[in-house]
Amino acid sequence: MKFTHAIVKEPSFKLLALCLVGIVATAPPPREVQILKYENVNSGRGSYKFGFGQSDGTRFEQEGALKNEGQEHESLSVRGQFSWVGPDGVTYTVTYVADEDGYQPEIEQGPGGALPSSILSSLAG
Repeated sequence: MKFTHAIVKEPSFKLLALCLVGIVATAPPPREVQILKYENVNSGRGSYKFGFGQSDGTRFEQEGALKNEGQEHESLSVRGQFSWVGPDGVTYTVTYVADEDGYQPEIEQGPGGALPSSILSSLAG
């Protein structure tokens, strides 16, 4: 059995290492984000509520309830909303319902948002 291996020349490896160090050195420092609010309630009877808020403006809230419990058309109905602050400084919010009719999002952007309404509509489906 014959094995072959590639020989890596030192200058190529050093150049790659130098490039990686340069990329890491120029990357912005990570922001420390703190959780300001956290809620997790589960009744154990088919309903729940969950949410959190962070110091960077990210929020998430969701509630779910079992519909027609114990019947043939039993289903889970979920309502929620999440938002974040984009790199452009604009707050984007998605409000949604997910139930027997599917996922139904509505997307909004705060003042100064750069996305045209036609794009927001296409994202919502």
